[in-house]
Amino acid sequence: QVQLVESTGGLALPGGSLRLSCAASGRAASTYSMAWFRQAPGKEREFVAAIRGGDGHTNYAGSVKGRFTISRDKVKKTAFLQMNSLKPEDTAVYYCAATGRNPILSWMPDKTAYDYWGQGTQVTVSS
Repeated sequence: QVQLVESTGGLALPGGSLRLSCAASGRAASTYSMAWFRQAPGKEREFVAAIRGGDGHTNYAGSVKGRFTISRDKVKKTAFLQMNSLKPEDTAVYYCAATGRNPILSWMPDKTAYDYWGQGTQVTVSS
């Protein structure tokens, strides 16, 4: 069983930055594909970014491309989401997700590609 533990989110000003981390437990977790999703009040959970375990390929939602960066430290079994140029519409609960599979590129934004989920962490962007 894999457990995902996310860092505390926080409050940022518009245009500011935040960095989230997600630590995975389990022996094989260093090879897992990992992703970030988010859910704003009254909205569906949506894909933000993903990094594939096998080759490190990354995939981003159009709304965050160029502003957010996903990365990972395989030794520490931790994924990161660096969020820059934050906007009020980035306000949401952010969820880390992981899978032992290597999803094809077109599947990476799909929630069904992931088997394990974190508890979620609140990110608020407001002046």
